[in-house]
Amino acid sequence: MIPEHIKSVIELKLDDKIVSSKIQTGGDINHASIVEMSKNDSYFLKWNGSAPEHMFKTESNGLKMLSGANTDLIIPDVVEVGKDFLLLSLLVPDSGNSGSAYGFGTELAKLHQHSADTFGLDHDNFIGKLPQNNHQHQNWADFFVSERIEPQIELGIQSGKFESGLIPIVNAFHKAVQNLFSNEQPALLHGDLWSGNYMFTKDGAASIYDPAVYYGHREMDIAMTRLFGGFSSDFYKGYNSEYPLADGFEERIELCNLYPILVHANLFGGGYIQRAKEILGQYS
Repeated sequence: MIPEHIKSVIELKLDDKIVSSKIQTGGDINHASIVEMSKNDSYFLKWNGSAPEHMFKTESNGLKMLSGANTDLIIPDVVEVGKDFLLLSLLVPDSGNSGSAYGFGTELAKLHQHSADTFGLDHDNFIGKLPQNNHQHQNWADFFVSERIEPQIELGIQSGKFESGLIPIVNAFHKAVQNLFSNEQPALLHGDLWSGNYMFTKDGAASIYDPAVYYGHREMDIAMTRLFGGFSSDFYKGYNSEYPLADGFEERIELCNLYPILVHANLFGGGYIQRAKEILGQYS
């Protein structure tokens, strides 16, 4: 059931009454529903009574950044945001397999061509429910280790998932990765690009949502698409037709995916913990 205080805010915002809600499943962190109003408008609502402060606000900011990049990717509109909920325009999924994976790839490549002066962002945000540090750096390898890897290791040590003996390994890792990444400008990233965070809409256009945006190395987004089985081969063909990946990307996929693996280790434990240790060991 949608909490009454959230219903009240939505109805006041829209000057309309909620007449029905349909629970949506599949998320690990938040509750979600499609809400229908008395005037027949429908919206997507997600809420979490124990959400960290600013979690939904920073997600809202991320969606607006992606929308402002002026690609043909469909980004949900932010209708209203509160400390424990986010109300979005409703995306209607494609039911006829008319979506173009090739076109999705080209549009993501266009997104990645939006750049900034530094790696990071002017505010911190979240990946899932975990804090994501975005302190700005001139050097990608420094940002990757200091703002992505080290904070996740620290979280794991605090929770007992990782042992403090990993700290010297992370220090060695920092030195080892300095010259491994290709030299590129910061790219606007989705930040959490796996198969559960995109879909093709009824018009066949690709939509992305649930972002963890920042300006980073674009290989982070592409590597994450490979983490849980990979996207269609046409997606990668489309991407490379618009913005070819640098030589050696295949050898850096596991390195890039150390970050989401650490996030999963902290969220879910299990085999992700050992996998993270193995990757660190390869580069230390």
